[in-house]
Amino acid sequence: MKSLKPLFILFIILLSLVVFLMYALPVLKPGKFFGPGDTRGGKEMVIKNYGAAIDSAANVFGLSASYLKALCMLECSGKKKFQARFEDHVYRKLKKVKFKQLSNYEHVTPEMLQDANDEALRNLASSWGPFQLMGYKCLLLNIKIRDIREDQAVYYGAKWIDLTYGETLKEKKFKDAFHIHNTGSPFPDNGRAKTHDPNYCNNGLKHMEWFSKH
Repeated sequence: MKSLKPLFILFIILLSLVVFLMYALPVLKPGKFFGPGDTRGGKEMVIKNYGAAIDSAANVFGLSASYLKALCMLECSGKKKFQARFEDHVYRKLKKVKFKQLSNYEHVTPEMLQDANDEALRNLASSWGPFQLMGYKCLLLNIKIRDIREDQAVYYGAKWIDLTYGETLKEKKFKDAFHIHNTGSPFPDNGRAKTHDPNYCNNGLKHMEWFSKH
C-alpha cells in the first residue's frame, strides 16, 4: 500500500492539472488582468488602450475616429480600469417600468424587464465601458451588458452611437453629438449646456483637435 501512495499523489496532481487546463485556462484571456498602469489616464492612454479598436470601429460604422477618442477621453480618461457609474434616478424609472407604473422609459418596456431581478435592474441603471453607455442601452442592440464592458465594448459602443446619433456625426455636428451622448438632446439654442459638466462639449472639441493631429 505504501508503494501506491506516491502514485496516488501523482494521479491527484495530474488530475488537477487537467481540470485547470480544461476549465480555468480558457477564461484567463489577455487584458483581463489589471496592473497599476491600467488606472493611468490621459490622451496617450486613450491611444494606447483603445486607439486600434476605435480606428477599426470608426471605419466599420463610418464615424469620426477623433470624435470617438475624444469621447473616450471625456468618459473614462483612457483608463482600462474604472468604476461603473450607478444612476439612482434611472434605477427608479426602470423599477417603475418593470412593475408597470410607467409604460416605458425611453425604449424600455415592461416586457423587456419581466425577468430582471433587482441586481439586473441596477446593472441596467449603471454606465459601462470606455464610452460609459447606460446598461439599458444594451436592450436596443439586443446584447448583454458584458458586451459593452469587455473586449467588444468599443465595437458595440460605436454601434450604439451610430444607431442613436450617427447622422449627427456624419453631418459633422460634433458639439451636438457630445451633448446628445451626455444628455440625449442636441446642444441648446440658448447656448446653455445641460451636461453634468458645463464644459463637457467644449472639452470634447478640444480633445478632438488633439486626436486629429496624433
